[in-house]
Amino acid sequence: MNEKAVKTIEDIARLAGVCKSTVSRALNDSPLINEQTKDRIRGIAREHNFRINMPARRLSTKRSNTIAYVTHAHCRLFSVADLFTLEIMSGLTTELHRNGYDLLLVTVDPNDTTWASQHIDSGKADGFILMTSSCKQDHIKKLAEMEAPFIVWGVPDPKYNYCTVTGDNIKGGRLAAQHLIKRGRKRIAFLGGPQTEPEVRLRYRGYADALHTAGIRPDPALAEYGMFSGEAGAAGMEKLLQRVPDLDAVFINSDIMAITALKVLHQAGKRVPEDVAVVSYDNLSIAEQSTPPLTSISQNVYLAGRLLAQNLLQYLQNGVVTHVTVPVELVKRQSA
Repeated sequence: MNEKAVKTIEDIARLAGVCKSTVSRALNDSPLINEQTKDRIRGIAREHNFRINMPARRLSTKRSNTIAYVTHAHCRLFSVADLFTLEIMSGLTTELHRNGYDLLLVTVDPNDTTWASQHIDSGKADGFILMTSSCKQDHIKKLAEMEAPFIVWGVPDPKYNYCTVTGDNIKGGRLAAQHLIKRGRKRIAFLGGPQTEPEVRLRYRGYADALHTAGIRPDPALAEYGMFSGEAGAAGMEKLLQRVPDLDAVFINSDIMAITALKVLHQAGKRVPEDVAVVSYDNLSIAEQSTPPLTSISQNVYLAGRLLAQNLLQYLQNGVVTHVTVPVELVKRQSA
């Protein structure tokens, strides 16, 4: 590329081997870019007599005061099937409104990461809250490479440096199993979300730790996995009953899964909690409306939403990366 061809930020980005947003931030002396990268990009700009278009710069650095909430296009938003999203968004919007920000809902293809550069280049959002589940790591990798401001609901990946808020999944799994053990249950099943998700593996670890402490060996036949959905809850409960018809308790990874699992237990002639005790997860508002009302692990979803907003806004202000763990507690009701 000759000197005359270097006319835009895109040209500098190609020479530096970085994305356009990194060049823009470096030339604007953003605290999000390290000094070594800034010096390299500035050196390329000086070498090719590159001058920033000041009106364009003012436009590009103007904040939109909007935060994008990123989720999958196939999610059943604003329905009972995704109460978790509704309750976490309640906390988000409360905190964003308090700080003068709006919330933009962005639905994306879980297998396509091109949305990231499109939304950054458009200037529609100042930062992103990532809630995707499957393929989450691909989206995290893309945003981290672009050095975009974002925060994730979930367990942090040590390969990248970004903000996170998550629940105490190990303690949640341990509390659920300990409660069932104290109720005298011996054949305690685990009905989890996707086995590939770190949160699910950590909940299983807490559950297994509690069983080991009580002298109970975890039985692989008592573990079943699926999506965080009502359909998966019903299907998983059916499989568990087929394999282990004498199970006397089950720890289910979400309230939505648990509600449909209760129906399967009822259809199989199992009384809850007399024959099978049930502990679920999240403690959403629907948990106390089920029949019977669900004993559930609360990770304070509303507070989690507020913390996601608070910590992303803090990152936008000072570039400090934070990892926050929301405490969990057991909320006892009739299902266990």
